[in-house]
Amino acid sequence: MIGLDDVVIPDTAASSAALEVASAYHSAALLSHSRRVYVWAAAYGEQRGIQYDAELLFAAAMLHDISLVPEFDNHTLSFEEAGGHVARVFAAGAGWPSARRERLGEVIVRHMWPDVDVADDPEGHLLWRATALDIVGKNIDDFSPAFCAEVLEQYPRLGLAHEFLACFQAQADRKTGSSAARAMQSGLATRMAANPLDAGSEHTPDEN
Repeated sequence: MIGLDDVVIPDTAASSAALEVASAYHSAALLSHSRRVYVWAAAYGEQRGIQYDAELLFAAAMLHDISLVPEFDNHTLSFEEAGGHVARVFAAGAGWPSARRERLGEVIVRHMWPDVDVADDPEGHLLWRATALDIVGKNIDDFSPAFCAEVLEQYPRLGLAHEFLACFQAQADRKTGSSAARAMQSGLATRMAANPLDAGSEHTPDEN
């Protein structure tokens, strides 16, 4: 059975830089979400024997929501597309070759796709699966209750549901054809309310 200690964070300059960027711009809730996403993704990959690039996956997890924050929001592009562009710039600064920069952007864009085939894009598949798990609890049975509790203790949710829905609603209001708008129209709020990862936790902050 996998434990949190089995999930290795890549010890590379680019990984450290991605965490530094995420820490500088994300709220506490979004940063904790991004760190959980990497854990869910890497743990699932390890359990299923999926070969993946840990550095690429970690950078994608740290930056996949970067364009939900005001500094990197885009007035026309869906947040994942804008985030893909930010990630390509980040990767250029990290000295990655052009093909690897493009891969990072692709992985981030694809996490909002309806499905990502693991055979075509293992990192994209892992990020897609992990984000759905963390936001709406999809495929929560991939992991034991003990592992989920361990992850939540290390990286608490910190009122993510309330903040994330507010971000998506703001995106939907301004960009009616975006992925965020489609998610809101398809009942994202209801699916998030049923997320078992939020059971017994602070689902929303004090709104007095």
